[in-house]
Amino acid sequence: MRWALVKVCLAVTAMVVVAFAVPLGLVVKEMARDRAFSDAERQAATIGPTLSITTDRTPLEKAVLTTEPGGAGRMAVHIPAADEAAGRPLEIGTGHATGEDLETVRKSGRASTTGVPGGFVLLQPTAIGSADIAVVEVFVPEDAVSHGVATAWLVLAGVGAALIVGSVAVADRLGVRMVEPAQRLAGAAHDLGEGRLGTRVPEEGPTELRSAAAAFNSMADQVVQLLANERELAADLSHRLRTPLTVLRLNAASLGEGPAAEQTRAAVLQLEHEVDTIIRTAREQRPQTQGLGGAAGAGCDLCEVIRDRMAFWSALAEDEGREVRLAGVDRVVRVPVARPELVAALDALLGNVFRHTPEGTAFAVDVHHSGEAVIVLVSDAGGGIADPAAALARGGSGRGGAEGAQGAVGSTGLGLDIVRRVAESTGGDVRIGRSVLGGTEVRIWIGLEGRRPERERRGHRVGRRRRGVTLRNGALRFRSGSGLNL
Repeated sequence: MRWALVKVCLAVTAMVVVAFAVPLGLVVKEMARDRAFSDAERQAATIGPTLSITTDRTPLEKAVLTTEPGGAGRMAVHIPAADEAAGRPLEIGTGHATGEDLETVRKSGRASTTGVPGGFVLLQPTAIGSADIAVVEVFVPEDAVSHGVATAWLVLAGVGAALIVGSVAVADRLGVRMVEPAQRLAGAAHDLGEGRLGTRVPEEGPTELRSAAAAFNSMADQVVQLLANERELAADLSHRLRTPLTVLRLNAASLGEGPAAEQTRAAVLQLEHEVDTIIRTAREQRPQTQGLGGAAGAGCDLCEVIRDRMAFWSALAEDEGREVRLAGVDRVVRVPVARPELVAALDALLGNVFRHTPEGTAFAVDVHHSGEAVIVLVSDAGGGIADPAAALARGGSGRGGAEGAQGAVGSTGLGLDIVRRVAESTGGDVRIGRSVLGGTEVRIWIGLEGRRPERERRGHRVGRRRRGVTLRNGALRFRSGSGLNL
């Protein structure tokens, strides 16, 4: 594109220069010719007054010699009166014109220009009597006719060349200004195609290329977002498999001994390992700044979701002899979280309780509602978490940190990450501490208005006793005073 623009500019400028320089050069040549002959006419006219007074040789010779062309031997005066001594017309000075040309001028009575060897002659008729006409001849050399023409043509050629060079330089700079942003855009597209998703293009250059760069950057951001959402979805879906895998693992543990039971338990462990691998791979490739896509796009009833998921987990709790307590789920609490995301978060926390605490360990879920937020507490009576900050760090558990109720080594860390993203999508947060049951307490603060409540910002804690609900043998039992202190 750059060289094409230079060639086009070169061709256009050359045509413009030729279109103007050639006619201008011809005009300069014609002006020099007119100037030379006008000067010759003026010199010839100076002899007219002398001829009107006298036709004697001596005064006429003096008059001719006083002129510039006469002094240079380029002026002559032809008088038709016969020379008494020689018997022929009187001629003063050196003539160049032929007798035929002189006779023609006498008969026509008009000035004439005739070409002669070495230049031109101007023949100017002048009346010297009632019937006689003298002819004043002025010789104009060839170099006088073209005097200054060559210099003018060289100046025109220099100006034309300068215009061409300048236009080419300007076209080259314009081409660079257009080509470099286009090359950067092409290089960025190539890098993006090779998987370097952080590639962006500076919005520089002409307006069209700036618009193209802005569109490319927007497209790249969308591609990164889509890929992140796909990886997030793969990780979330894989983590949701933990719930049926937990049930399957617990059921397989009760199969007893035998080849079939061992094969079933080995298959469950292998499947669980593959799911962990998928989760870790998706998390390693996921950008760290991605939010929860679509969590706040629709709301749901928090208490209804908790009751539904606790009914599901109650069967496993009964099999393992775990005491389960519910509190604060006896009314409708709408939260700005999509139901699938809330289900995934609850299953992640409850699944961790079953995975990382011994059988028979009690756990509880308590809901506290205020005007600005909802607090969900998931507590257990296990051994707790030694380093809550590491458990909350994104990817910390994937490096052998803690997650869930016990912080088991080898956890992927996605469970708490799912919970954290659900809470942060509403302006809330997640905290881990020591529960009243003696184990881990995971507190989920869900904002109802997209901001954290004033009480949380001030660091106040809310203490309230809620009516408790005990899940035993698949049934819900309400017990007063069985709630948790928030």
